[in-house]
Amino acid sequence: MASLGHSQVPETVAEPGRLMALLRTRRDQLLTLILLFALWQALSLWLGTYWIGSPWGVVTRLYDGVVTGSVLQHASFTLAEAVIGFILGAIPAAVLPFLLRRLPIVTAILDPFMVGGYGAPKLALAPLFILWFGIGIESKIALVAITVFFIVYFSALAGVRALDTKLVQMAQVAGANERDVARHIVFPGAVPYIFTGFRIAMPYSIGGAVVAEIISSNRGLGYLIQLSAMNFDTTGVFVALVAVTIIVFVLNGAVDFSERRLLRWRPPSDTKLQAST
Repeated sequence: MASLGHSQVPETVAEPGRLMALLRTRRDQLLTLILLFALWQALSLWLGTYWIGSPWGVVTRLYDGVVTGSVLQHASFTLAEAVIGFILGAIPAAVLPFLLRRLPIVTAILDPFMVGGYGAPKLALAPLFILWFGIGIESKIALVAITVFFIVYFSALAGVRALDTKLVQMAQVAGANERDVARHIVFPGAVPYIFTGFRIAMPYSIGGAVVAEIISSNRGLGYLIQLSAMNFDTTGVFVALVAVTIIVFVLNGAVDFSERRLLRWRPPSDTKLQAST
């Protein structure tokens, strides 16, 4: 009983410390946001709203766009492209390293091609996708999917390769078959790496959709940016950028929530350390 009480003391003592650290982090984030808005307002007053829209003007325009539904309509189109493309690119990328785990020769053959695909500028592929799939939503989804695929693939591959072979050997000695090893050892160990890839790829999916819309589209936040720029409406450009930022925050929050749900078995400090990494 003494040892049990002793083991509980550090956790009880550490809990207020973690709470205080979280509150300090939130305070610093709020101060940073206020500083950025102050700098934005100062630049707007110095250069003029023709060059940089004022924060209040952007907030007012964004509110009007939400009330009338125009911004929400464009945002929903961009969000649909990003989410569908993310799913089509991330799921195969997360599964492929597990399928190749027992095929090291195939993995070695594919490695240079995967590296080349990862390093290829995805923006250069946008005209090809427009030629192949048209100017509709399909070309944007394709660009998002291929952008996300390589990011998640290499993150999942790193998780599979980081597996401790001693754990696998111990499980096999205990009578575990290949399916048990993959389910209870390989997959749980690779999940943090996969979610790291998801977290990195999510903003890229939004960015890819917006860039594709700027190139060729009549809907979406990218189209709104392009239209505002052609009309020299810097406030409209900032409204679209703020809407994109909000979408990125919301989607990243969804990824973080899913990660916490799947990694409930891990100590909180390990989960936070993995997230920061």
